[in-house]
Amino acid sequence: MHRLFDLTGKNAVVTGGSRGLGKEIALGLAEAGANVAIISRAESPEVVKELEKFGVKAVSIAFDISNIQLHKELLNIIEEKLGKIDILVNNAGVQKRHPAVEFPQDDWQHVMNVNANAVFSLCQVFGKPMLERGQGKIINVASLLSFQGGITVPAYAASKGAVMQFTKSLANEWASKGVNVNCVAPGYMATDMNEALINDEVRSRQILERIPAGRWGTGQDMQGAVIFLASSASDYINGFTIAIDGGWLGR
Repeated sequence: MHRLFDLTGKNAVVTGGSRGLGKEIALGLAEAGANVAIISRAESPEVVKELEKFGVKAVSIAFDISNIQLHKELLNIIEEKLGKIDILVNNAGVQKRHPAVEFPQDDWQHVMNVNANAVFSLCQVFGKPMLERGQGKIINVASLLSFQGGITVPAYAASKGAVMQFTKSLANEWASKGVNVNCVAPGYMATDMNEALINDEVRSRQILERIPAGRWGTGQDMQGAVIFLASSASDYINGFTIAIDGGWLGR
């Protein structure tokens, strides 16, 4: 591996790292040489074994990221297991679908709390020691709906719009202090979250017709961009969002 992309000896945290896009991101980071802590609602020893096949240290921690008041405790637990954290990937998120006029306030608050409030808090908590050391990489997972409004997903669109915007704000303050904060924005990915769309024959066809690449994305499609943003190859990139969408936004 080219030295610019080599993550050997780095310690990374991936929220929502037990399945879907998060698992593939974690595997990509491990293959690039990083030790990885995956955060999910339940421990995932089977994923740890997959990560360890790359010769790195891996741990799985059961934690609900919506418990914002416990984020400092989470950092302490991870540092005890891995050491200082060099890379934070805020991947975990939730989705709720309702017509906007009927969207329940409870669902709105839940989506905003997990997708936006918790992500900002994790950036603060994990970012503080990075700032003290003068080095660190934070990668927030945004979405195509950071750019577009979607249909029946106003809370998700609002939360992902917030993630992209406060990523810029953090970069404005932290870039000069050695901490890079950026986003990746996955497009239509073949994951559990999009199962309803995939199973909808009409919508799935309409989506595929608009994607220049002609296919839904996969978790593996996320790996290159995340490794790039986690490595020294991206040291002069700050506050930017890379769309991983097969060309969707260009149509």
